[in-house]
Amino acid sequence: MNAEQPTAGRHVPVLRERCVSLLEPAIQASGSVVIDATLGMGGHSESMLKRFPGLHLIGIDRDEEALALSTERLAPFEDRIDLVHAVYDEIPDVLDDLGVDEVQGVLFDLGVSSLQLDERERGFAYSYDAPLDMRMDTSTGQTAADVVNNYPEPELRTIIRKWGEEKFAGRIASGIAAARAEQPITTTGRLVEVIRTVVPAGAARTGGHPAKRTFQALRIEVNEELNVLERAVPGAVDALALGGRMVVLSYHSLEDKIVKSVLSGRSQSSAPRGFPVELEEHKPELKRLVRGTEAPNEAEIEENPRAASAKLRAVERIKDRRAA
Repeated sequence: MNAEQPTAGRHVPVLRERCVSLLEPAIQASGSVVIDATLGMGGHSESMLKRFPGLHLIGIDRDEEALALSTERLAPFEDRIDLVHAVYDEIPDVLDDLGVDEVQGVLFDLGVSSLQLDERERGFAYSYDAPLDMRMDTSTGQTAADVVNNYPEPELRTIIRKWGEEKFAGRIASGIAAARAEQPITTTGRLVEVIRTVVPAGAARTGGHPAKRTFQALRIEVNEELNVLERAVPGAVDALALGGRMVVLSYHSLEDKIVKSVLSGRSQSSAPRGFPVELEEHKPELKRLVRGTEAPNEAEIEENPRAASAKLRAVERIKDRRAA
């Protein structure tokens, strides 16, 4: 990628117009606050700030490079933004530090970003050789190489099967263990070679690239993505003001399962079955704004192929958070 290419030209936000339109009723009034919990290169945030001149935005990202790029992109709005280096399960702490009690909107665009995929040295992609890193925050934590070379084979197998939903997890873990015994696996290219030697050639015809699911599993493990998400979604819901809205874009079934569990659970009455009267404390906190999930249309997928697996969920708070 050309490092000098403008940020806006490097990134096409997924379902940008749909996300902004769903949030609009909650964030259009002057003085409203919205959290972009996965700021990335700031595409969704830029759209919201342009459309709603009285909006204040809190942008959160664990990736310092993404923060630097979005800071540059959002510079025209510097008096209406707070950009924070944090993980999105830290929303309550971020709001506390900024002295913000509640917000009118929250946006999550989960998974690996275009920036992380396109910067070869980050090691997220299996399509070219690079150091085996995969950290979203390169300033801290273990790398994918640490996981691949140091985890016991049974633990590797569990991770690849659970986080990658990979049916050949046993073969892959065994292949990794044998290969690393000869020489540490430190690059994406070598890991792909190892996987190719143990996954049946025919599997690629129906399941895509043989390393796809293993790379997903390693990325999730390195960044603790699903554990973080399990904490982040309830924290974000708790921060919503009455009438506030939240939109979540997820990209694989494990993410969506967590999001669905929280949002569906809080969109239902908690009254015991057969209870004659629904008391105030039993009323649902949230109203779902879309039926099930929404997906990008063919035109958007053609423009932005990375949108193909996106699933959108959206809710509105209908019960005062102080009464919830």
